[in-house]
Amino acid sequence: MPNARFPQPSRRGILAAGGALGLTALLAACGDEKKDGSGAADSGDSGPWSFKDDRGTTAKSKGTPKNIVAFTGVAAALFDYGVEVKGVFGPTKTKDGKADVQAGDMDISKLTIIGNEWGQFNIEKYAGLAPDLLVSTMFDDAGTLWYVPEESKDKILKLAPSAGISVYDRQMTQPLQRLLSLAESLGADVKAEKVVKAKKRFEAAAERLRKVAKANKDIKVMVGSASQDIFYVSGTNLSADLEYFKSLGVNFVEPSEAAKKESGGWFENLSWENVNKHGADVIMMDNRTSALQPAALDKSKPTWAKLPAVKAGQVIPRVTEPIYSYDKCAPILEDLADAIEKAKKVN
Repeated sequence: MPNARFPQPSRRGILAAGGALGLTALLAACGDEKKDGSGAADSGDSGPWSFKDDRGTTAKSKGTPKNIVAFTGVAAALFDYGVEVKGVFGPTKTKDGKADVQAGDMDISKLTIIGNEWGQFNIEKYAGLAPDLLVSTMFDDAGTLWYVPEESKDKILKLAPSAGISVYDRQMTQPLQRLLSLAESLGADVKAEKVVKAKKRFEAAAERLRKVAKANKDIKVMVGSASQDIFYVSGTNLSADLEYFKSLGVNFVEPSEAAKKESGGWFENLSWENVNKHGADVIMMDNRTSALQPAALDKSKPTWAKLPAVKAGQVIPRVTEPIYSYDKCAPILEDLADAIEKAKKVN
């Protein structure tokens, strides 16, 4: 199984990942809402800072952290709230030098990249940035910080306080709220016009998806990820995005528990010869750069091209590791609602 495919409870050697630290954490503000509604963070210290994370650990410092390093997707979410970091780890730059999908709206040319792939984390570069906070997501209940290498985590975590936001076995709304709270603690104006509008858009998108799913109960959605040798079919019971979509009524293909056992409950492995095992009307495909994309599959995998949903053009991206800001999650719900509403029953 390729690195950084899907998170599993004990999978450090099976999955994919990435300390670059950020010297600029907060945008200057005066405490009042910015005229542009950006929600830019206040750079002024207001005394001791603390934040209790999803490990139950409280990160503390004498003042609001300014040298922040974060997993790329977390940094992108904080950026949407006006909190900037200088350092990131995790998929940030593609092979052609462009921004990875997980980088969101950040200008990656301004970031120090401590590690761009699974297992990469330059401790010397991280330490050189004098970090005062490290933040990442967690895909298990053991407190494992995503893309912080297991073999060097002790050295890394000694250099600065850390915070983990869980995206494991809970609905999307929970990490959204937790990252908003973290951003607020770091000085973000969570009442800024931009933030308020994004949250309202998300809530409207969720209600629309609920109505569309109810009106199209017969449309079956399969969530997949592709490698050269294996097609992975995701279950919905551990991923924050899929758990949430399911709660809104989306009708998903569900691999059997026996089939998911080898992956720690996340997904079922299928050979390309058996890719048609599950009937689906809409297919959501892993959009991460670690996965083969539909355009490549159309040319290289004949069994893929024969799937009814593929032939009907009913394949959409799945944002497998969402940027947990309301601004970035609202379009995910909107796109899924559009796909289900427009889909024809082909299976």
